[in-house]
Amino acid sequence: MSLAEFGLLLIAVVASSLGQIFLKLGALKLGAVTSDNAIGHILKIATTPALVAGLMAYGVGAILYILLLTRVKLSVAAPSASLIYLISVLAGYFVFNESISLGRAVGLGLIVCGVALVASR
Repeated sequence: MSLAEFGLLLIAVVASSLGQIFLKLGALKLGAVTSDNAIGHILKIATTPALVAGLMAYGVGAILYILLLTRVKLSVAAPSASLIYLISVLAGYFVFNESISLGRAVGLGLIVCGVALVASR
């Protein structure tokens, strides 16, 4: 994977991760979904700015990923996209004050090592 391709991958991963962060922020504003409020929640999705921003960020991430797929083998791009997990866990920790257990930290380290192995030539 060239430096330009890796840069495209990282931008796609960051966009998708931002999508997850915004979706979580919007979901927190909606509150828990129950059978009584499900229809109202579905309607609120279109009018909650954080949720709209999250969906747009996911869209940008998907478009960039498609562009990446025109240049990189799927067997490299797909595993490399798992870096979204790393960014999402770190965002959970820093933005939402979620804890990271030792097992989760080790798992993230394995993901990063796996991406490095898959992406290298």
